[in-house]
Amino acid sequence: MQKEYLASAEEVLEEQSSNPETGLAASTAQERLARYGLNKLDEEEKTPLWIRFFQQMADPMVIMLIVAAVISAVTGMIQGESEWADVIIIMTVVIINSALGVIQEAKSEEALAALQEMSAAQSKVIRDGKMTMLHSSELVPGDIVLLEAGDSVPADCRVLESASMKIEEAALTGESVPVE
Repeated sequence: MQKEYLASAEEVLEEQSSNPETGLAASTAQERLARYGLNKLDEEEKTPLWIRFFQQMADPMVIMLIVAAVISAVTGMIQGESEWADVIIIMTVVIINSALGVIQEAKSEEALAALQEMSAAQSKVIRDGKMTMLHSSELVPGDIVLLEAGDSVPADCRVLESASMKIEEAALTGESVPVE
């Protein structure tokens, strides 16, 4: 088949085994979800905790504290002093600071993930002849998506039918007025 945007709506529906009145069958949608995966961008791999710990030590103040501990240890050895209290205290502060930084960062990432889950976009889709609300990440090729005024388009879609549709393209083209 030629590119979907060059084909007629009927050809696209036929190619996707979909119907504007009944949409996809739930079983077909499940197969496509397993085949194509979720309708969302790939997430970046999480950095391991041990790397995050050492990244916390890249801060200029932490580096200065480590240098101070090294200088204190070297001068103590040169002068023959056996007191390591300054070195131990400085390094303890550095380690606790880095550990707390990693813990705080992990908690903030968890909170952000929870907020994203709570505000996940919902879409109105026709499946098995009924309108269903589902997460936009569960959309698959061939789904019939119903849009109303003010809705964001949840995926690459082919417009089958519209009544005075206007689209705000300011982010793409810089135009300040919606276009038909």
